[in-house]
Amino acid sequence: MSASVRSMTGYGRGEHIAEERKFTVEMKSVNHRYNDMTIKLPRSLAGLEDKIKKRIMHEVFRGKTDVYISFETFSAADVEVKLNEALAAAYIEKLKLIEEKFGIYSENKLELAAKFPDVITVEKAQQEEEIIWEALVPALDEAVEKFVAMRTVEGENLKKDILLKGERIRALVAEVKERSPLVVVEYQEKLNNRLKDLLGGVDVDPQRIATEVAVFADRGCVDEEVTRLESHLIQLKDILDGGGQVGRKLDFLIQEMNRESNTIASKANDIQIVKATIELKSEIEKIREQIQNLE
Repeated sequence: MSASVRSMTGYGRGEHIAEERKFTVEMKSVNHRYNDMTIKLPRSLAGLEDKIKKRIMHEVFRGKTDVYISFETFSAADVEVKLNEALAAAYIEKLKLIEEKFGIYSENKLELAAKFPDVITVEKAQQEEEIIWEALVPALDEAVEKFVAMRTVEGENLKKDILLKGERIRALVAEVKERSPLVVVEYQEKLNNRLKDLLGGVDVDPQRIATEVAVFADRGCVDEEVTRLESHLIQLKDILDGGGQVGRKLDFLIQEMNRESNTIASKANDIQIVKATIELKSEIEKIREQIQNLE
């Protein structure tokens, strides 16, 4: 059974509630040449960023991945209310001055002072990092699992389509292979007939014709290119069946296939081979576009 391949586009979401805390992790990715990861998380979890990245990178090897982590608490123990006493005293003192200067007296100076900025602040209490990490991991792992599953489904669909295109290329290569020797035979017949017409039936030196045909055959010979393309098609299937991180390998292989098809096109002396080569290059280009999305 062949191993799976993965697309570089995917999405995953995970949630976990533990001890009155709720963690939510969302991941999404697009194509990228390297493994580029951005993690956005609350300031209170900033110390866990490196551990989060390392855990994800055990499963994600290529693509531009954005990770969003949110953290809610339902416990009063996680909230710390702070009073800036010096600032509150300063505000109250100024309120008293206003009363004396303008003759306006208020019974709620304390309430007014409490509404001024930074007098009373609410902060999340510092938690032990290991406790937070243990509560976050289930949500993180769930998101990664769903993320990888989606990339795997898309990757397998791409694999099937690439293999179908590979079979189409194989048929076109076989067509070129079958047609190539016939081109030489047809050229020899045309050359004989043309010389007979030009010379009015005078016999032509067979050796001279053989030499001309040999030059033509050598100039238009695509045997090596066809053999290499056949080999590349075997490698294409082997790499995809091997699974894992196939994107870069296939990118190099497709460059080689494109090079061989260009050489065949430049050597072609036959309209049927030219047509087959045009289709061949088109299918190779379609595969090239698809493998840009494989991890």
